[in-house]
Amino acid sequence: MSSLFKNGKLKKTRQQESKNNPINTGKYIQDSLSANLDKIHQKTGNSPDVVIRQIKMGSNSDIETAIIYIEGIVDNQSIQEFLLESMMKDDKKTKVNKQNALELISEDMMTIGNVSPIHNWDDLFSTLMAGDTLVLVDGINQVLSASTKGGETRTISESDTQMVVRGPKGAFTESIGTNTAMVRRIIKTPDLWTESFKIGRATNTDVTLMYIHGIANDQVIQEIRQRLNKIDIDSILESGYIEQLIEDQTATPFPTIYNTERPDVVAGNLLEGRIAIFVDGTPFVLVAPALFIQFFQSAEDYYARFDIATSIRLLRIAMFLISLIAPATYVAVTTFHQEMVPTTLIVAIAAQRESVPFPAFVEALLMEITFEILREAGIRLPKAIGSAVSIVGALVIGQAAVQASIVSPAMVIIVSITAIASFATPSFDMAISARLIRFLFMLGAASFGFYGIILCILMMVVHLCSLRSFGVPYMAPFAPFIPVNNGDTVIRLPWWTLRQRPRLISVNTIREGKNQRPHPPASRGMVNRALEEGDNNEA
Repeated sequence: MSSLFKNGKLKKTRQQESKNNPINTGKYIQDSLSANLDKIHQKTGNSPDVVIRQIKMGSNSDIETAIIYIEGIVDNQSIQEFLLESMMKDDKKTKVNKQNALELISEDMMTIGNVSPIHNWDDLFSTLMAGDTLVLVDGINQVLSASTKGGETRTISESDTQMVVRGPKGAFTESIGTNTAMVRRIIKTPDLWTESFKIGRATNTDVTLMYIHGIANDQVIQEIRQRLNKIDIDSILESGYIEQLIEDQTATPFPTIYNTERPDVVAGNLLEGRIAIFVDGTPFVLVAPALFIQFFQSAEDYYARFDIATSIRLLRIAMFLISLIAPATYVAVTTFHQEMVPTTLIVAIAAQRESVPFPAFVEALLMEITFEILREAGIRLPKAIGSAVSIVGALVIGQAAVQASIVSPAMVIIVSITAIASFATPSFDMAISARLIRFLFMLGAASFGFYGIILCILMMVVHLCSLRSFGVPYMAPFAPFIPVNNGDTVIRLPWWTLRQRPRLISVNTIREGKNQRPHPPASRGMVNRALEEGDNNEA
């Protein structure tokens, strides 16, 4: 710290620049304390939460000093113990003069970490609004900034959107420092690197890029870094802003960036070579690059045995397909392909639809829109009555619609199965994509029957194969087909077989050593030895 203030060279340089260049006169901090305080008052609109504490130092109490911070976003205890008390009661208080004031205060009086000098107004207001405490001395055109970020934050709690039966329960909070620390508690390696950005002209939101050096692809890191640096917007309120500004393609219903609020999920993706993007003020962390199959995987898959995890994954994918094509299949069967249904069943469906005045497509469209309205209303209502209203509304409206001969009972069953199947997708972003595409499948089925459904599936597959996530094919490792990486996709093989990381994502593909397969001892020999020892003991 002493090198920053030695001989006042930096201070003289700033003064000379201000005098020589009139344009920059208002850019740098002045040496008059009263003028600096007046500008702070003017810039902040005399806001009452901007606290300014003035004290006098020096042998004759002739050096005026001001401590400035914003109430509510700072740690008041740190300011009281490590700044105010040390500066007001320190024995070296009388030794302070205008030549050594900042140096003495920073090195001997301020017993707090991360102290740095500030020379211009932009940095001053940026650090002040971020929760730091400023120390101004009359006659010196530099300011000391002490890291005192704090205030009330939400405690670590269980995730509400990605719940698991087995696994860690802690979820991210709105504090970016807490979130990065939770990941560092899991991955204890110095190769876990972070890069900090401030994005948003008005919000100056803290954004942190995290990756594991030596595992993550440097080209992907550079691409994400460039896209973050190109963002020019007035505010970043949530990670969704960042996601929409850096994604490869906007005209797609499928998410190309993964988001999660679980630290173990972020740690697992970092160990596979992906990059995490933390945004201050939100518990949802972005993970890139993202693959299509990744949205059907849950953290619990890796904590359970491989056969259980594989069966659950297959069930999720089957439920996703049902949520996509179940209403469309009903429309196609009842409209074009009655001969494909057993006679008894088609007669029963025809009897139910005899009094329904609408075609099957209109019937399905009406029920789907009604259920979407109920689902959205249930989310927006208070928690105490939200679930009750959605359940009661669905039951009452469905029963009343059947009795009024607006829809058939079979359609109510199909829509209910579709809704339940959509909840089985672990990722909300992928589930809501299926909700939108479902209507296109219904339109294709109403126009061409099963041929329309097949055409929509082909179009969807072609679109998925054309997508990229930061240059990585969205459908990898299926297209392009990479056999060695298919052990953790639709199925999950035992851990000892997953020796390689995703080839297109990581530059270091070796995950574990050889011969990791369990080798139990020869049980027959153990049993024989145990029996022999037991016989000897009895003898």
